[in-house]
This record gives sequence, C-alpha cells and structure tokens, in this order.
Amino acid sequence: MRIVHLVSGAGGMYCGSCMHSNTLAAALHAAGSDVVMVPLYTPVRTDEQNVSISRVAFGGINVYLQERSALFRRTPWFLDRLLDRPGLIRWAAKGGATIRPDRLGRLTVSMLRGEEGRQRKELEKLLRWLETTIQPDLIHLSNVLLAGMARRLHERLGVPVVCTLAGEDLFLERLPTPYHAQARAELRRRCGDLAAMIAMNRYYAGFMAEYLSVPAERIHVVRPGLNLGGHATRPRTKRRSGAVTVGYLARVCPEKGLHLLAEALCRLAEDPDLPQIRLRAAGYLDETERPYLGEIEKRLADRGLADRFEYLGELDRPAKIALLQSLDVMSMPTLYRESKGLPVLEAWANGVPVVVPSHGAFPELIDETGGGLLCEPDNPQALAAALKRLICNADLAAACGRRAQQAVHERFGAEQMARRTIDLYEKVCRT
Repeated sequence: MRIVHLVSGAGGMYCGSCMHSNTLAAALHAAGSDVVMVPLYTPVRTDEQNVSISRVAFGGINVYLQERSALFRRTPWFLDRLLDRPGLIRWAAKGGATIRPDRLGRLTVSMLRGEEGRQRKELEKLLRWLETTIQPDLIHLSNVLLAGMARRLHERLGVPVVCTLAGEDLFLERLPTPYHAQARAELRRRCGDLAAMIAMNRYYAGFMAEYLSVPAERIHVVRPGLNLGGHATRPRTKRRSGAVTVGYLARVCPEKGLHLLAEALCRLAEDPDLPQIRLRAAGYLDETERPYLGEIEKRLADRGLADRFEYLGELDRPAKIALLQSLDVMSMPTLYRESKGLPVLEAWANGVPVVVPSHGAFPELIDETGGGLLCEPDNPQALAAALKRLICNADLAAACGRRAQQAVHERFGAEQMARRTIDLYEKVCRT
C-alpha cells in the first residue's frame, strides 16, 4: 500500500502535530508500508530524523499571495515554483505570523472551501503531481483543517482520504469574526468527504464528534506512539538529594499555563517543610509572547526567586531528553482541554511523574498509566498542593514514574501506533 501523508508545516517551530506525523510516517515505513510524507505550506521541522520529502506543496508564499491578489491565482506554474523553494519559505515564515489565528481567518475559510477557494490552483498542482508521479492508495491528512481538499483528492485519485484530529478547535476558536462561524460551517460540510478521522484518545474523539457534527463511529481512536530511542530504558533509582526540579515542556503561551506553574512555585517556596524547588522550562516562544514570559520572570524576581527559574528555549532531541531526565516531576497545566499530551508521554518514557489538570486528555492518560496526579484546572493553589504531595512522598513519585514508564514502553511506542494505523488503513480501503 502506498500512503501519502500531507503534513502542515508550522512555520519553522517544533510542532507536536508535525512531530507526531513524522514519527508515524517513519514507523509505518519501518513496518513495511510505502510512505511519502509531503510538507504543506512550510517545510516540517522535527527533532527526529525528518522523513518528509524536500518538495513543499501548497507553498506558503504562493498560498498567501493567491489569497491577497487575483493576479497570483493566474500566474504560470513555472513561476510559482520559484516561490516554493524551501529555503525561501523558511525565510518568509520567520516571526510566527504564519501560524497565528488572528491573522489567518480569511485564508482558513478559503482553504476549507477547497476547489471553491482562492487556492484552487495549488490544489490542481498537487492533484496533477499525485496522479502522474506518486499514485497513492490512501491519503492521510495531518489535521482536519486540510479537509477542504479531500473531495477532489478522492474524486480525482479514487482513493480514501483520512485525517488526524490534532487540537484544531484551539485554532478555530481564536479566529476573528466572521471567519470563526464561516470556518466551522465549512468544516462541518467538508468532513463528509473524509473516509475516517483519527483521534489520539477517547476524550477528543467524543468532543470532536460533537464539535464537527459527525457520527461518533466515524472517529477512530489510535493512541499516539513515541520513538523511544534515546529515552530511559530502566526505572529510576531513588530521588537525587538537594533541590527538587519541576519541569515544563510546551509552547510558552498563556493557554499552556506556564504562569500557573510559576505561581505554584511561589507558593511552594514559602512552605518551610519543603526543600528548595526550581523550575526549568523549555518550548517554542513566539515573538508576540515575549512580554508574557517577561511578566513571569518579573513576578518571580519580585518574590526573590529569579535564580530558581530557567527558560531553556527550544530544544533539540538530545537536549529535550536530557531535560526530562533531570526532572523530579513535570507539569503541563494547560488552561484549554488538551487533545494530545505528547510531552507528558515523553516525561513518562523517562520515568518522570506528572501533575496535570483534570480535563481534556489528561484524566484518561492518568487512568491508563497511573503516572501522576490530577489537579483542578486554572488553580495555582491546587497545582501547588499536588506538586507538594509528589515532592514530599518520594515513594509515591517513584511508583507513578515507574508505572507510567512501563505503560509507555509497552503501549505507547511508535511500533504499536503504526500497527493500529495500518489496521485502520486496511479497513478503510476494504469499504
């Protein structure tokens, strides 16, 4: 079976959805599938071996220009290719504007309209290339915001089109008026063109069935899987003496909740029964979010805790694993209902217990692994109390880390994800 993965690039940042797609494509290839991973908009950035091809379809510069001017909807294809060079796209994508919902409302609606949208020329180019050169048996879209192209892909190539559900509601709910309502309407209309949708957990499958107004049976749950190379293979020994290190690994932005973790650190620092606690954070920081990080740093400095906080920036794979292995506990206190929780799985792969809010995918993950504690969302006092419980009870923390590490290595590896995905592909192709 020849599978084409169409994966939305994220403008040069490490993106959980991109990295998940890359891990899946690599695992499918290792399992014997013929996989072609094609970046859309921008090249894909991943901290593992990048298995995407060098060609970029729906090149971000052309997509933007065709949205802004009718002239570029009629330019010859050979001129378009000059603007699709990966290096030029990377340069143009610097600054993060390519992924900001407040600037992408009109473009999002146009893309969801597919062959009826302003980027129909890009769709025709992709169809021509797939038809004459690749000839796939199945097409997998990395997110449902690409559903606008599914109808023509199926009609022209005669193959099923499936997509992963990857937290698109967070993007859609930040679109400005009137594009939010238009995008929701188009998305509900276009989901009927998909042969199947894939969620990474039961929570998100149920949520998106209602959000997209589709029958629940059309959304299949395939657990995410990690490339476990480089992660710890043995359970942790006793906790290190000295300061306790709490970690954060996610985008630095209000919805991911780093400010809640900083406030919890302030509360814990006032507790005389606790050892010294430090907070180490890493993740993508958009230029627009620098004031947010600055406010966190100022608040900690005002409380005399400047030396207890360290922001490490974006980390490559070895540095990320080294960070995780330096932690005593990790927290990802998201304000929104998380759809994936991949950093939590990465912490567990290294035996690190977690504290996470009791919403979204987290209760399900904690129930399946026993890998940590839940706390009330958007409540720094509750977050601090849960962290204190793990800090003060080394046996509990070690047991949580050990159970979760075993669960990840047994049930959340890339190989298991690939097998379950192939089973779904075969089922879809038979119907």
